[in-house]
Amino acid sequence: MRKSIFTVSAVIGLLAVTTSFSSTDVVEGPSKVRSEVSDKKVVKTYPVRYGLLSKSGTKILSGSGFDLGGFVAKNTVTGEEYFSDRYHDRALPQFSEEDLPEGTYEFSGIQGQGGWVGYGTIVATVSDENLDADGYITIYVPITWEE
Repeated sequence: MRKSIFTVSAVIGLLAVTTSFSSTDVVEGPSKVRSEVSDKKVVKTYPVRYGLLSKSGTKILSGSGFDLGGFVAKNTVTGEEYFSDRYHDRALPQFSEEDLPEGTYEFSGIQGQGGWVGYGTIVATVSDENLDADGYITIYVPITWEE
């Protein structure tokens, strides 16, 4: 009996000592990993919606059946190109596949399969100042010729 009491007391004592040294608080030393977040500039991006500008100057933001292969935006500084989503190929409006980083771009239309319409290029800045009431940068690419 004495041996059992001694064993139980030893186990309880050992558990008490062990739990008194454990803690849920984590103590961390100085980190050796450098943070480079402060060195990187966070670039804002914007959704772009595309429409057409007719030869008579009418803005066209809806409709279908256009001889249009989509739109492309080319950053004037980096040369990086962004395309409209190909889901709406012949209908308007079209939207950029991904939001465009802030900057200046050349926007143009891509000629469709029929080759019945030619599209010009427009240079515009993508920034907070050009956001419209719908939350888009809306770009109207001019139609330069039609057959």
